[in-house]
Amino acid sequence: MKQNAQEIIDFISNAEKKTPVKVYLQGTLTNLEVPQNIQAFLDDKIGILFGDLADIQPFLQAQQAQITSYHLENNARNSAVPLLDYTQIDARIEPGAIIRDQVKIGPHAVIMMGAVINIGAVIGANTMIDMGTIIGGRALIGQNVHVGANAVIAGVIEPASAKPVQIDDHVLIGAGAAVLEGVHIGSGAVIGAGAVVTNDVASNTVVAGVPAKVIKQVDEKTKSKTGLEASLRKL
Repeated sequence: MKQNAQEIIDFISNAEKKTPVKVYLQGTLTNLEVPQNIQAFLDDKIGILFGDLADIQPFLQAQQAQITSYHLENNARNSAVPLLDYTQIDARIEPGAIIRDQVKIGPHAVIMMGAVINIGAVIGANTMIDMGTIIGGRALIGQNVHVGANAVIAGVIEPASAKPVQIDDHVLIGAGAAVLEGVHIGSGAVIGAGAVVTNDVASNTVVAGVPAKVIKQVDEKTKSKTGLEASLRKL
């Protein structure tokens, strides 16, 4: 079920902000007492800690006598939204994709390297989000869609009244295209590479340019050039 903007705003506002860190330790660690809010994997002389900076930093300071050196890794600060648990998704997600929690991904979807999908977005079954694509918050993308490399699908978290992008089934969006806030793209439409879509696009229509304009209706020749490959969606 899709979320409205206010539900997402409330989720982010009320979420406990986290600064997750990973720490590599050296020292005399045999009897090191680690609090329960820190996950520890320790040997006699080396170990790894996982936890929030607010918990780990005072622990490291208090245990200086036993910890001779450490290296701390961090990739977020006061983060309100964790990343999606990929292990529960019946889809192909390639390394380097960044998908935030509260995103819905349908069966046999494909998320390629470097794609970024923001909170509240919905990705339909058998849809491919290609390399480097940005899918904004609350964007609704149907089934059997291909969003080309480095395309941008605008997100709308604020203002809360804003209408999200809606892309219906069987749409092809060319590489580097941008679809602006509130645009609805009808089923079977084709968006040319590099197009900037500022208005709704009717079903089975081909648009291109900046701003995007209708250039023709989808015909058999178009379908032959834009068909999806089911074999790429096998798991």
